[in-house]
Amino acid sequence: MRLRTGGLDGRLLLRLPYGVMGVIAAADFLGGPGAGYLPLLSLGPAFASLAGGVRRTASIGLLSVTLCVALAAYNNSLGGRGAYLALLSIIGVTAAAMLASELRERKERELSDIRTVAEVAQRVLLRPVPRRVGPIHAAVSYTSASARARIGGDLYEVVTTPDGVRVLVGDVQGKGLDAVETAAVVLGAFREAAYDEPDLPGVAVRLERALSRHLTGEQFVTAVLAEIGPGDKAGLLNCGHPPPLMIRSDGRTEPADPPDVAPPLGLMDMATAKAPPFEVDFGPGDQMLLYTDGVIEARDAAGRFYPLAERSHLLSTGVEPQEALDRLQNDLVEHVGGPIKDDAAMLLLRHRSR
Repeated sequence: MRLRTGGLDGRLLLRLPYGVMGVIAAADFLGGPGAGYLPLLSLGPAFASLAGGVRRTASIGLLSVTLCVALAAYNNSLGGRGAYLALLSIIGVTAAAMLASELRERKERELSDIRTVAEVAQRVLLRPVPRRVGPIHAAVSYTSASARARIGGDLYEVVTTPDGVRVLVGDVQGKGLDAVETAAVVLGAFREAAYDEPDLPGVAVRLERALSRHLTGEQFVTAVLAEIGPGDKAGLLNCGHPPPLMIRSDGRTEPADPPDVAPPLGLMDMATAKAPPFEVDFGPGDQMLLYTDGVIEARDAAGRFYPLAERSHLLSTGVEPQEALDRLQNDLVEHVGGPIKDDAAMLLLRHRSR
């Protein structure tokens, strides 16, 4: 694998060896026999290993040797001890640079393979949500804290059932492969339970049973389960997760705070009483934004949390849901001003106007 050279940084790295050798050659030519700059020509192949492959590094090393011989001959020092030492240093650095280039390319190929596997795993785990389900338009965005792997512990799913739509957004405690494995367990159980169970508490119980066979210790998963039927209401069951944000057709925003919060999945057996589901108004023109804590806990350089409710105007109904959600995601990244430190998932549900 070669370094991508389409960007400015890539082009500069490719030209850097030639520029360095040109400056050194000019300095030695103008300085005369006693300048002693010839060993510095080894910087050419050294810099070449940063961007090019083995063959390119070898060719630049050969060019460096040629320059060294030509300048030594011009200065009448070709048979001298200094010229031989300069040639040996260039040849030694070129050999080391070729080895470094080969190792770098091998690591880049391994990283490319890892990214490919991660992308396939993400497509299997987090399948594209249906854009239209009955009266609902849906859009999703996902940003993994593991930028190289492009996959993390946040999860979402939208399932169409004969009675309506059931939705899951969750956040697995922890990161890495363990979190991915737990997310797979939750998503697999939800995809089955969403069809089979008559209500949201039944779905939550199925998820809890699946996790009880998988989790160890005090691991858990926070989640929000939503159910949208043919009417102008939506049922919610909050299992220790940030409440969805309701954006009304007139622009008002309000969190869908539950009267009682159920324990996170994996810890439900510790509760003495089960929290019931609750209903919120969800009529034509309304929007529901479900998200994970990576969104509201994202901080800017001054340590301020992302003001999600204040940015809800970006979810304008005048544009398609995915475009609106992309604008919100871009605003989140601009707020942080760098890599997001936690996984951040958002699922937007928009009730179409009649």
